[in-house]
Amino acid sequence: MSLLKPKLLTTLKDYNKKQFIADATAGVIVGIVALPLAIAFGIASGVTPEKGIITAIIAGFIISALGGSRVQIGGPTGAFIIIVYGIMQQYGYTGLAIATIMSGIILVIMGVARFGSLIKFIPYPVVVGFTSGIALLIFSTQIKDFFGLQIKNVPAEFHEKWIVYFQNFSTINFYVFGIAALALLIMIFWPKVTHRIPGSLIAIIVTTLIVIIFKLPVDTIGSRFGEIPSNLPAPHGFELSLSVIRNLIGPATVIAILAAIESLLSAVVADGMIGGKHRSNMELIAQGIANIASPIFGGIPATGAIARTATNIKNGGRTPVAGVIHSITLLLIMLFFGNYARLIPMATLAAILVIVAYNMSEWHEFVSLMKSPKSDIVVLLTTFFLTVIFDLTIAIEIGMVLSVLLFMKRMAEVSNVSVVTRELEDEEEQPDPNSLDRKSIPKGVEVFEINGPFFFGAAKKFKEQMEIVEDPPKVRIIRMRNVPAIDATGLQTLKDFYYDAKKNNTHIILSGVHTQPLYAMTQAGIFDLYGEENIHGNIDDALDRAREILGLPKLGRPKDFVPTVKREMNN
Repeated sequence: MSLLKPKLLTTLKDYNKKQFIADATAGVIVGIVALPLAIAFGIASGVTPEKGIITAIIAGFIISALGGSRVQIGGPTGAFIIIVYGIMQQYGYTGLAIATIMSGIILVIMGVARFGSLIKFIPYPVVVGFTSGIALLIFSTQIKDFFGLQIKNVPAEFHEKWIVYFQNFSTINFYVFGIAALALLIMIFWPKVTHRIPGSLIAIIVTTLIVIIFKLPVDTIGSRFGEIPSNLPAPHGFELSLSVIRNLIGPATVIAILAAIESLLSAVVADGMIGGKHRSNMELIAQGIANIASPIFGGIPATGAIARTATNIKNGGRTPVAGVIHSITLLLIMLFFGNYARLIPMATLAAILVIVAYNMSEWHEFVSLMKSPKSDIVVLLTTFFLTVIFDLTIAIEIGMVLSVLLFMKRMAEVSNVSVVTRELEDEEEQPDPNSLDRKSIPKGVEVFEINGPFFFGAAKKFKEQMEIVEDPPKVRIIRMRNVPAIDATGLQTLKDFYYDAKKNNTHIILSGVHTQPLYAMTQAGIFDLYGEENIHGNIDDALDRAREILGLPKLGRPKDFVPTVKREMNN
């Protein structure tokens, strides 16, 4: 039952004044960072700006108070913009609110049913594919406000949108473009000055003052949406019927899946930054309750936000108290300074969302995955183009199906008849000449063996096993003699493992690498990352390399040694 216990209760047991000061500082800073993002996400999603702020306050508070992560910051995110905008256009806010409540119920069920671990098995190319696709779509929605184009109705379809942009580019408003460009430059270069104060806040202050002082003909939040309420609305309910539920079950499921993926992905990233361990099922339950409560107060879907969570960690936040204070900070800003938000230029919000889209795009990961096995490239590009051209729901569904089919294909390709026959026969186990108990392993060296294809499920298990080790050894040998194939998630795990080991001053050696994994590793740049001297075809060479690192004499290769992987690849 401890896995369904909020982290807040755990962390309060040994809480102290010093940690409270650190959490309070981080919470206030994250609250200030979250304000422009909440407004921008609300407007880009097709709702009024205050709905974004309300979501950050209500959902953010619940996600921190009840969640399974120490440092998770919740609220509206860029991942929801496209799906929320689509639901708004088709069903209006009432439909969106009901779909969000339904998604919350689905998330709670997923958490109670212990589905948190299963979400982590979603293949890396699928996640990067739809995330990059969403980023491109967000960028596309901001062109009109970034350049001040005089377009009454922007088409919903991606290609039609760009055709209209090109046809109307001559209507550019240079005052608007100047404000947007200035905001963009401030956000790009401000981090060189300080990370304490967010560049988005400085961009808002500077551009808003310029527009007011020089009375520039630029659209603001107030000119487009009117006054922003300075109080939280009273909770209200919605009428439900079987036909409404039937129509909205699809959108609700997509919101739930997106919320689960984004929140757990954020929690995993946060774990890596603080060396913690989140409770995935409790996190899903908290996300579900947050998405049930948010629309009752007039909000939109919410999930864990990676950028705001990272900001929380970098500023000293280490317990859910920081997230709670972030929500309180936003509430106070709304109550006492909400009216001033109407003066913010729309061009500045467009620039903020362009930065958000760039950070979401993960272009470096996208490029890296293009060097992966062809099957992973197919999954990546299919998910990406389906997201951009058709629909996010279809993209996730087909991406997952493709991953499963390709997994089965790989299994068929790497199956070995002799291995299968041996497994079926009921005979005494034959002695293994390469067994570790026959080898001399120096002190300070640890050998970890991976058995079976290193695909997305196995990669997750491998990372979990590595995290169990409390005191990292001086040298770790990863034995891969029983790994016939590796996919993009496995490759990414090897990269992450290399950098994690580097932080702990642990030297990594790979042993027994087969042809397919070796080729995939070479294409992905992992061969060069580890270095040829640290990749060997057999355990004896790997142990000799370990002795060399430790300054011990080598034992020498056996007469029938296996050629190194470099020679194997040349064959």
